[in-house]
Amino acid sequence: MPAYISKLQRTLAMTQRQEEEMVILSFTTFFVSTIILSSFSEYSIALDTISETQTITENSTLVSKSGEFELGFFSPGRSTNRYVGIWYKDIPGQIVVWVANRQNPINDSSGILMINSTGHVVLHGQMSSVVWSASPTQSVQAPILQLLDTGNLVLRDEKDENSDNYLWQSFDYPTDTLLPGMKLGWDLKTGLDRRIVSWKSPDDPSPGDFSWMIARYNYPEGQTWKASNKYYRDGPWNGLRFSGDPELKPNSLFTFEFVNHKDEVYYIFHLRNESVKTRMVVNQTYGYIRTRYAWNPGTQSWDVFSSMPRDNCDGYGLCGAYGNCVIWEAPVCQCLKGFKPKGNFMDWSQGCVRNKPLSCHDKHSSGFVKISGLKLPDTTYTWVNASLNLKECKAKCMSNCSCTAYTNSDISGKGSGCAMWFGNLIDIRELQLSGQDLYVRLDASELGGDGEHAVIIGVVIVAVFVVVCGVVLLARYIRQIRTRKYLKDETKRKLIDWSKRFHIISGVARGLLYLHQDSRLRIIHRDLKTSNILLDTEMNPKISDFGLARAFGGDQSEGNTSRVVGTCGYMAPEYAVDGLFSVKSDVFSFGILLLEIISGKRNRGFYHLHHTINLIGHAWRLFKEGRSLELVDPCLKDSSDLSEVLRSIHISLLCVQEHPEDRPSMSHVVLMLGGESTLSQPKQPAFSVSKNTVATDSSSSKQESVSTNEITVTLLEPR
Repeated sequence: MPAYISKLQRTLAMTQRQEEEMVILSFTTFFVSTIILSSFSEYSIALDTISETQTITENSTLVSKSGEFELGFFSPGRSTNRYVGIWYKDIPGQIVVWVANRQNPINDSSGILMINSTGHVVLHGQMSSVVWSASPTQSVQAPILQLLDTGNLVLRDEKDENSDNYLWQSFDYPTDTLLPGMKLGWDLKTGLDRRIVSWKSPDDPSPGDFSWMIARYNYPEGQTWKASNKYYRDGPWNGLRFSGDPELKPNSLFTFEFVNHKDEVYYIFHLRNESVKTRMVVNQTYGYIRTRYAWNPGTQSWDVFSSMPRDNCDGYGLCGAYGNCVIWEAPVCQCLKGFKPKGNFMDWSQGCVRNKPLSCHDKHSSGFVKISGLKLPDTTYTWVNASLNLKECKAKCMSNCSCTAYTNSDISGKGSGCAMWFGNLIDIRELQLSGQDLYVRLDASELGGDGEHAVIIGVVIVAVFVVVCGVVLLARYIRQIRTRKYLKDETKRKLIDWSKRFHIISGVARGLLYLHQDSRLRIIHRDLKTSNILLDTEMNPKISDFGLARAFGGDQSEGNTSRVVGTCGYMAPEYAVDGLFSVKSDVFSFGILLLEIISGKRNRGFYHLHHTINLIGHAWRLFKEGRSLELVDPCLKDSSDLSEVLRSIHISLLCVQEHPEDRPSMSHVVLMLGGESTLSQPKQPAFSVSKNTVATDSSSSKQESVSTNEITVTLLEPR
């Protein structure tokens, strides 16, 4: 064989071997790549379930079937500790709704969540230590852990045909959030108490001070506790809502119910539209301890649907035993009919005592007075019989000398059932719009005539007499003293010190709250200004001049008009420009009034030597520069509480923000004025831009000290 042929054969053989090796290498590369891609795919494909052979680690998560919720490891706030939690997957900010190991964090990335050989869900930390576990309620053959679209993490048996048969579920062990479909209350068969407990801080999900629960009394009620003390009561369930929660009413967002039978006592709510996202959170910070949020996809933010407590009257037992808290009155605490203050008028913690002690020697020695519009008292010492009617309930209470009050336990329909109180009546407040009747026991001498009927008739007669006489007196003898000229004298202006001004501010706020929320019809004043605030000799304010007011029924709270009327300098921008008005228009006017009372200057016609911004803009400029105290009336320098003044300025700027949706409601304003919670930062106020100095008329060339200049003092003078 020629040499060149032999060489060619060797070359061809080598080439063939190289091609075979390349094919093998290519196949190997493809196979390995497929495995790697499959591995990555395991982490990226949304799985909602794990079995005994699978785990959740730092690099993996569970995602509910439709992608609503996600479970995995996280670190809250500035903390580096690791927790297993559940959060909304498609909402920015990682809003955590449940935490497994809230009291036992893992301080590194060694955490593993798994199902062990006995069917228990176990979270391992360092050195395989168990930091948290969940036990099934019965033996299980093929345990799986599944994250549902409700946000509920459930342990169930894969071989069980009933997929709703949960052996354990996170909904039974909530943290700080109540989600739709989650029960708040008791499983009486097992003794399980499902309560919502705040985080200790944004960096620490361990249990905080505040908890929301259902008190398992004869007449169950919702309660919020701060540590071992009652902080706020929702009141008992009255067939329609919790007695002290008028905002809980039928709405387009969710339905709600209260279940009370031998096996369970709980409150629950369900979404009307499954695409809506809403949650209730118990917060650790003072102020709004309990807040319901609803997700707004348009603004990509959480809107506040409702908050508790709403005002000072929601504080537990503020007015003591037999005291009634009336937020729109000053002082807010009053004694029920037939009672008098036990202590002085400045300290209501001791409550009220009877004008005359009860005598029980026969059935005619005492009777009942009907008091309407109330949040029912604390139900710790109550007795309930659902089969009795109101007449039978009265007889039952009358036959027991320890019974201090009674009412229908269920006010749905025409009313039914009997609830009786024993001992002192504590934590009552007047609601008026959605309050209930309470029949309070008094000595017969306090009733007069024929018991409760005589009292009711007597009250009506006296009320009519007072109204008629009051109209005559007002028509003929009212003397109005305008403080404008009076306050131009600086010596006399000092008489209206900060404590009096803050008293006026708080009183006006409570008055507006009453108009917006607690009156039978929602009323928008539309012309709130200093000259429409009347003061009596004790500096108690009353809102007057309702000539421009609009009343709304039902859920309506806004309107529009083509004829804009009001006072320049107090009108909200949406009303002044477009004729749109709402309760937030009154909030804007209140913010202006607040600035005027603090500064002693009028908003309209305000002039500053160094710039041409109006009073709103001047206040905003000082606030941004950290010089808000320069806004304060010089007459207040010796009498003001600096922190209270600064807080009031901050609140005023929240009220005068450009957009109505950014302004707080009056219930929030009242709460902010009376509390110490952290305030949100105000946005750019309306009408705060510079104005043309050429257009400023001569009246604008001087500063006017009017703080309360246009407030009117009304005195009744007999002939």
